[in-house]
Amino acid sequence: MASFLLGELADLVNGEVQGERKTVIRGVADIESAVEGEISFYANPRYEKAARRTRASALLIHRDLSGDFPCALVRVDAPSLAFAKIVALFAPPPVTYPPGVHPTAVIGPGVVLEEGVHVGPLAVIEAGVRVGAGTVIGAGCFIGTETSLGEGCFLYPHVVIRERCRIGKRVILHPGVVIGSDGFGYEFSGGRHWKIPQTGTVQLDDDVEIGANTTIDRGRFGKTWIQEGCKIDNLVQIAHNVVLGPHCLVVAQTGISGSTTLGSRVTLAGQVGLAGHLRIGDGAIITAQSGITKDVPPGAVLSGRHGRPANDTLRLEALYLRLPEIWRRLLALEKRVASGSGGTESDTPSNQP
Repeated sequence: MASFLLGELADLVNGEVQGERKTVIRGVADIESAVEGEISFYANPRYEKAARRTRASALLIHRDLSGDFPCALVRVDAPSLAFAKIVALFAPPPVTYPPGVHPTAVIGPGVVLEEGVHVGPLAVIEAGVRVGAGTVIGAGCFIGTETSLGEGCFLYPHVVIRERCRIGKRVILHPGVVIGSDGFGYEFSGGRHWKIPQTGTVQLDDDVEIGANTTIDRGRFGKTWIQEGCKIDNLVQIAHNVVLGPHCLVVAQTGISGSTTLGSRVTLAGQVGLAGHLRIGDGAIITAQSGITKDVPPGAVLSGRHGRPANDTLRLEALYLRLPEIWRRLLALEKRVASGSGGTESDTPSNQP
């Protein structure tokens, strides 16, 4: 079992030890279940009580955080990121994928596999595909005709990439991802829906990661484009000709309708819905379960089913909770007026948010 001195771990993450540097650390754990000999981290204020009663031997905390804690501390700039580096020291060895093609894989004519590529069991790679050095293609994956993948990609089992898509370097696709499925395009005529051909493609730039069972549709023409460093969660639907600018975050069960464009560093929380043909400005944040039907300016923080500014939504929610009380007082006031007794100041709703 691996063990390290606390001072060694602090040096690894450029941290400052408050306590005994020679404390022996034998493992990692979350703040509530950690015990003596383990290190954890405290970064979210909601876990303050847990941090102050933790049984861990050490905590990673922010450099500027004050207060008393029952263990040694390592002060760092980013506790969660520092903890991730330390976790790697105690994690099991990573699974390795030796270069080569499994005998059950099907490789089409004209396929180019660069140095160090791994192709797993029952994978299918169609004609004209090019796969960059060191890329791993898991069991049961399908890569369509004339698609290209850059070096260092990782495709978990059962990923589907249809024809003529372009995948950059170090792209990670989790199980069940579908890239390049047809966009949802139909024209109603003569009493039926006629399919509109989807002749475009999908481009994923470098360092994109896409979660399990997410689908990204190909363009009707041109391309659906996910730019550098975007991170997309599980069960997300991205429609045809959508563009995500660099370093966007898209959380689970979000749906983005066709031809909508996101700027850089946009965050879409869980179950957000975006209508089509919108423009979402750089750095905008859309909170969970919001519905957006209009363009969003850069830096805006919107929430609610109508996509209002977040502070307005909070005030409206507070007012909504008071509606039964306000309604009762209004009925009482109407009765006083009808009876000729008049109202009093106390009958009037007050303290509105």
